[in-house]
Amino acid sequence: MKKILITGCNGQLGRALNQFYAKHPDIQLINTDVEDLDIANANEVMEYVSKIHPDIIINCAAYTNVDDCEKNQELAYRINVDGPKNLSVASNEVGAVLVHISSDYVYDGRKKEPYLEEDDYAPQSVYGMTKMKGDAYVTEIAHKYFIVRTAWLYGEGKNFPLTMLKLAEKRKQIAVVMDQIGSPTSAYEVVKVIDLLCKSDQYGVYHATCEGSCSWAEFAKNTF
Repeated sequence: MKKILITGCNGQLGRALNQFYAKHPDIQLINTDVEDLDIANANEVMEYVSKIHPDIIINCAAYTNVDDCEKNQELAYRINVDGPKNLSVASNEVGAVLVHISSDYVYDGRKKEPYLEEDDYAPQSVYGMTKMKGDAYVTEIAHKYFIVRTAWLYGEGKNFPLTMLKLAEKRKQIAVVMDQIGSPTSAYEVVKVIDLLCKSDQYGVYHATCEGSCSWAEFAKNTF
């Protein structure tokens, strides 16, 4: 039986992972969130991972509120940079595969075509900068890793469609930007990609989004 340690288990991807692996009796999930494991604390991470000795670590934990990252830069750095660094070191210690979830915010968003894994980074925010640095630590330190970069995620939990529906209950009109284009992506579909990667040894960086594209305004319109 394989052990999979999940950090950030209460987020959209964490919940989707639990939903997916509930159908796999050969997988034992160890779920953690911030109250169980502070990934920014190197000693705590090493102690916990050494005790659990997982085969795979899936890091879904992140400080994702873009605006709040600008206000709380130190906290954003601890979670988004120190966290992946600590998990990389710990994964090497026990020989685990590290799956680290990244973001399209490492790019500037100006490209008209889908971004490729080899495209240059150009983060435009503190959040994007911290995600870029966290990715760099994973590639530099972890022996066996997959960086899965996704965007416009939706699934069970806090997400864009749910936010729109809640706003619609309070307001007659909702303003949503039309000049930002992306690919709304099912968290469950990303989990399928993660599962396929973990069955291989093709370590590296992968982009994982659903097909098609729309603006935030179109996404909101289709939500209603």
